[in-house]
Amino acid sequence: MSYLILKNISKKFGDNVVLDNISLEVKESELLVLLGPSGCGKSTLLRLIAGLEELTEGEIYLKNVRIDTKSPKDRHVSMVFQNYSLYPHMSVKKNLAFPLKIARFNKEDIKKRVEDVAEMLGITDKLNSKPGELSGGQRQRVALGRAIVRDPSIFLLDEPLSNLDAALRTKMRQEIVRIQKNLKRPLIHVTHDQAEALTMADRIALIRNGRIAQLGTPEELYRNPNSIYVAGFIGFPKINTLLCDVDNNHLSVFDINFDSSKIKDDESLLVGIRPEAIKINENGIYAGKVVTSEYFGEQYIVTISFSGQTLTVSGVREELLDETEVSFDIDIKNLLFFNRSDGSRIY
Repeated sequence: MSYLILKNISKKFGDNVVLDNISLEVKESELLVLLGPSGCGKSTLLRLIAGLEELTEGEIYLKNVRIDTKSPKDRHVSMVFQNYSLYPHMSVKKNLAFPLKIARFNKEDIKKRVEDVAEMLGITDKLNSKPGELSGGQRQRVALGRAIVRDPSIFLLDEPLSNLDAALRTKMRQEIVRIQKNLKRPLIHVTHDQAEALTMADRIALIRNGRIAQLGTPEELYRNPNSIYVAGFIGFPKINTLLCDVDNNHLSVFDINFDSSKIKDDESLLVGIRPEAIKINENGIYAGKVVTSEYFGEQYIVTISFSGQTLTVSGVREELLDETEVSFDIDIKNLLFFNRSDGSRIY
């Protein structure tokens, strides 16, 4: 069942087109991540759903009710911002209670909701503290609590973890997923961090220049990207892309034969291969020279010069010195083929 429906959404600021004809459906209890670089339009899309910006074109439906014509307070959505947006002069308890007071809940309901949310988020012992006395992670929990306490139909999170350190980001993204699954409400999470997207999302909408480049599960975007842009945005280390000529079912860069029925003879294309699909071993059929070898704790990431181009290899267990000659194999079934002119996926 589609819980939130966006129909042909467009947004312009003057002559600048920020969002261009986006249609999207969010399922009940789904955690959808809007992923993309800064300036691609993902935060603007969230603000349109919340009613903080007005549509240029399109319609928004929540539980089969059109909400783009409603004021923000009547849309029954809660939004968490990057900068927490807490009242510094109020205690945690008063910050949590504030949206309920504005909505004119009675005192007993407010007390119970605040206590329940504080217990859920593990901040019961901080209810009498001011935001300035809390750590970044605790302030983020309070901001989440203010969204949860209203019991909205949908949660909107705009880069809520970007101000936290790496270890705390990991913990908080696990907490957000846990809370969202317990509440069984749809949540839209905006981020530019692919690690957040891959670990949190039921589905990812990768935004590029105001349009959805691809929508799918994390594995679909990683394993089956529809363009070189998607393939390059998802995954660490970044996918290898090599220029290659095809002639009579022969792939020049790896000297292999394959079915090139979808490719014109003599056409140049881009071949993609993930770093983990390349295996260095002494009996490999290909040869190259080590350019760099970087240590990442559990693995080395090695760059190899090969056929006038470079390949990045992950999962290497020992350091390889620069200029070392190495042999390697590739997993041919994991090769991806892209149109060189527009970057679209061929197969």
